[in-house]
This record gives sequence, structure tokens and C-alpha cells, in this order.
Amino acid sequence: MSILIIDDFQEERDLLHAILHRAGFGPLLPVATAKEGLQLLGVGKRGKLGNGIDLVLMDIEMPEIDGLEACQRIRMEEQLQGLPIIIITAHTAAEDIQAAYTAGATDYIRKPVIPAELLARAATALSLKQEIDARKLREQELLERTKELDHAFEQMTTLHGTLHICAKCKRVKSDESYWQRIEDYLRRQARSKVTESVCDTCMHQAYPHLKRVP
Repeated sequence: MSILIIDDFQEERDLLHAILHRAGFGPLLPVATAKEGLQLLGVGKRGKLGNGIDLVLMDIEMPEIDGLEACQRIRMEEQLQGLPIIIITAHTAAEDIQAAYTAGATDYIRKPVIPAELLARAATALSLKQEIDARKLREQELLERTKELDHAFEQMTTLHGTLHICAKCKRVKSDESYWQRIEDYLRRQARSKVTESVCDTCMHQAYPHLKRVP
């Protein structure tokens, strides 16, 4: 899964890249500024955002756009609200950590980075991203299935509009413009089991010699 690394210090980018690469994570996308990172994510652009990035590791102190502002811009995009963002910072005071969460960070890691902590938190964040993506896919499939069922139900309840029934033989004129028995029409349209029997009135008229069974 793709990880975006944003840090203005080359040494920090190289360190994070080396730790993650050795552990088998990747592809890894290191960039030097938050502006570059936002461009890769497609922030502020129309269309599909994210460009396949599954996790962002980001420093706070950077020129032009710092990590907190970058977090805020990412979270303003509805499509990126589920993207995990781990802030990596040397500022570990309570107010700094609170500011990171308020800006939209998912987690934070203290500098200097401990490799085991980085790998554990990255793995957790990526697992969360997979769960979010799977849930969105299920919701989309459910939505599409619901639309299909609604359409099928509408067709069944309307029976394709006006029914043309012969006043004499009671046959139904189908969409293909031929006449068929009403029970055959119902079997095809409603896909329901249709049973045949004779009502009491018809039974008496057709077979007057038979006595009605109580």
C-alpha cells in the first residue's frame, strides 16, 4: 500500500524510507514540502482524489505550508476524510498533540523516530484504511443493489403500464404484440408461481350434475 512521506529534511525522509522499505512497506513516495504532498493527493482539484495513496506521514514544521495546515486542507476534501495521517514531530507538549488531532491527524509519532513504533503505527493505520475502503465498497454495492431492486419492484407493480385484456377470452396483449393467456403473462412478468383451478360459479355452469363438496 502506498505511503506518502512529507518532510523538508532529506535525512528524515531517508530515515523513514529506509525503515519502511526494510519492513516491506511500499510503494513509498517521499516529498520535501507539504505543497508537493497536497498536489500528489489532488487536493483542490476536481475528480477522484488520493491517487492511490493509503497513508500520509508528515512533519509539522515546514516552510510555506506546515503540517497542521496541510492536515486541515486534506480533511476539507470529502473523499480524503478517511485517509490516515500520522504526524511526526519533535513537539510533544500536550497542546501540540491536541493541535495535531484538531487539525485532523489520525495519530502522531515523536522524534527521534523509534523504528518499532513507526512500523506498528503504520501497520495499524493501513489496516484501518483497508477496513474503511472495504466498508465503502460494501455500501456502494448495497446502494446499487437497492436501486436494481427498486427498479424491478417498480416494473412489477406497474406491469409495464396499461394491460390490454381481451373482453372475451381474457388473453393479455404482451409487449411483443401477441396475445397470451393471462396466467402465462403473470408467470413471466411477476416470476411467481401461478396455479390453476375452477371457481364455484364456473364449476356449477360447466358441470351442473356435480354436487358441491362442502
